[in-house]
Amino acid sequence: MNFWQHLPRPIIGLSPMDGVTDACFRSVIARQGRPDVTFTEFTHVHDVCRGPEVHLETLLYSEIERPIVAQLYGNDPDLFYLAAQAVCELGFDGLDINMGCPSKSVSSSGSGAGLIRTPELARRIMQAAKRGITDWAAGQTLEQAGFKSARVEIFERMNRQRGSATVSQRELLPLSVKTRLGYESVMVEEWIEQLMLEQPTAISLHGRTLKQMYRGSADWSAIARAAELVKGTGTLLLGNGDIQSLDDLSARVRETGVDGALVGRGVLGAPWFFRAKELARGQVGGGIAPEPGVHPSDVSLHERFSVLLDHAKQFAELFGQKQFYRMRKHLGWYCKGFPHAASLRAQMVRVSSVEELQSILDSFQTRPQTTVELHYDEAADEASMLASRCS
Repeated sequence: MNFWQHLPRPIIGLSPMDGVTDACFRSVIARQGRPDVTFTEFTHVHDVCRGPEVHLETLLYSEIERPIVAQLYGNDPDLFYLAAQAVCELGFDGLDINMGCPSKSVSSSGSGAGLIRTPELARRIMQAAKRGITDWAAGQTLEQAGFKSARVEIFERMNRQRGSATVSQRELLPLSVKTRLGYESVMVEEWIEQLMLEQPTAISLHGRTLKQMYRGSADWSAIARAAELVKGTGTLLLGNGDIQSLDDLSARVRETGVDGALVGRGVLGAPWFFRAKELARGQVGGGIAPEPGVHPSDVSLHERFSVLLDHAKQFAELFGQKQFYRMRKHLGWYCKGFPHAASLRAQMVRVSSVEELQSILDSFQTRPQTTVELHYDEAADEASMLASRCS
């Protein structure tokens, strides 16, 4: 079953962000207000097939996140063929190929946004992934595909950890692509036409070129041209870039005619972002008068700290105490837009445990200044948000 066909319109999803949208963060978001579709952080196809087991933690997920799409990257069609079958075996709802990461270490190897310069290779990768999905659905085992038994055992263990021993039905997973407007300049028409030759189920389009990285503003007029190009083909077009609220999202969908949008940096420090997505859909359809969506200003300081602490506890449980330093950026993102947030944020970059975090929060909340109501400052901590590398 192609889950994309059954999602409400416009689709309102969580964009994959390397080093940010891990299984813990996605689980917290799902409990605070689940998006229509969620993607994993990107995983290199070599790591899926032959890399150290620790690199497979990017493919951990929980049932509450569904529909959940595994995002892969790389430049080897043969590895994509194998990795696609692993994604199927792990019970994901879809497979997404990253053709948009602008990181120099990724793009210079011909992966991520580097594939925009080699459309023929990009198409071979899509074809290989589709063959892998088709062969798996037809009954091919991972061993028959070429996986070693030790690697298969790891996948089985990951399924058991999630509470599902095996995939009950072998169905064709939908293939999607996340990409950018071009490499050095906008060439959205030529590039989308190449991708459409392989008929992906969905294309998520970030409104910048690789050269722009995350500088400047996303070009939604170019995204609108792409939406017009794919209209009536059966492929969905989702926009991405600079959406900071559900009001932004509603406006972009109305203006461009996209089938939906993915939100990235706007969710940082605000896992409740998607709570009012039905209101946003009403704004697009004209059924509900425009009203503010769920802003961080709608969340009390008590609730903010409660979610923050729960997030930290889940992270420590899932990834272990030694990895807790990775949680610090999230803690900083939560601390914005309220009185004395900067001083609290300065402490968050040094927190090493849940116990230490609890102590800091308790001390902060007993200060007389924190009785002031939470006020949202849209510009707060923008530099920290920009530091996140979105895929």
